[in-house]
Amino acid sequence: MCLGVPMKILSRDGDTVIAEVDGVQKEANISLLGEEIALGDYVIIHAGFAISRLDEEYAEETIRLMREVFSDEDMA
Repeated sequence: MCLGVPMKILSRDGDTVIAEVDGVQKEANISLLGEEIALGDYVIIHAGFAISRLDEEYAEETIRLMREVFSDEDMA
């Protein structure tokens, strides 16, 4: 299964960003986005690429729902 994950941008160097969710940091490329991305923005990361920018409220709600669906008990 492929899953895009909402993550918050922590740092940026050109088209490369470091994004984080729940303490997990990933490097991603933002060149597919047609808009300016700033530190603190939320994006959907899939296969090493940011594929969409998200509103902060929507991103945080999506993360909350993902935490419920993918609880530790489900992963065991």
